[in-house]
Amino acid sequence: MQLREITPQVYVREVLPLTASLWGGARTFDAYVAQTLEIARGPYGRRYYRTLGLYDGTTLVASFKRYERTIRHETQSLRAVGFGAVFTPEEYRGRGYASVMVATALDAARADGHDVAFLFSDIRPQFYTALGFTALPSRRFLLRADTLPSMRLQLTHLKDDDWRSIRRVYERGDEARSAGFVRSASVWSWIATKMRHRSEHPTGQPANLVVRRSGRIVAYVFGVRAPRLDAYLLDEFAFADTAGAAAIPALLRAAAG
Repeated sequence: MQLREITPQVYVREVLPLTASLWGGARTFDAYVAQTLEIARGPYGRRYYRTLGLYDGTTLVASFKRYERTIRHETQSLRAVGFGAVFTPEEYRGRGYASVMVATALDAARADGHDVAFLFSDIRPQFYTALGFTALPSRRFLLRADTLPSMRLQLTHLKDDDWRSIRRVYERGDEARSAGFVRSASVWSWIATKMRHRSEHPTGQPANLVVRRSGRIVAYVFGVRAPRLDAYLLDEFAFADTAGAAAIPALLRAAAG
């Protein structure tokens, strides 16, 4: 068996038809394909993203998406490799192919000088702990929107030309954190693309709002309104100063609708 890179075109042809029902969401298959290729061909994808597969001879028996990131921990800069969309076709399950694939990829990343491996999974997390990953707690915080204060704010929806200001606001808060994923220009481009694709939230209405003061963005929230849950699902928020921080509760209430 051999772990090999899969070109985006081959991944689209051989893997996406099998994974569309899992991760395609409400997108048409054509949209799923187009957006997958757009990620692969974008600034981040060309340099830091790959699709790989485990081959038994000429047969693809398992696959995954590989992401390279940098993690900052105090004064250290750590090379990190991420795993996504780990998948084994139904006819090859139960034979240990995914375990061999992930273990082989971890060995290769370690040999290449990577310091950390990471992934998110709510499907059989014990599978990954058996391979050496440490499970971190996942927490859910619930707030009643009507308990948050209201405030007159200069609100607008996120626009394409806001991203430079969004990055500036995010980096002001990031300075106070001792650790986190580094966001380069290519990573920000990837984030913006994924938000436009709505791949993280295939249902619901995006509510990405910014607060401006004297024409400058001082706070923002990213998330979606999910009528089925009667909730606003918050992905991220940030603020540039104390006034921006004070606006966050009212901004969340406005985003919840």
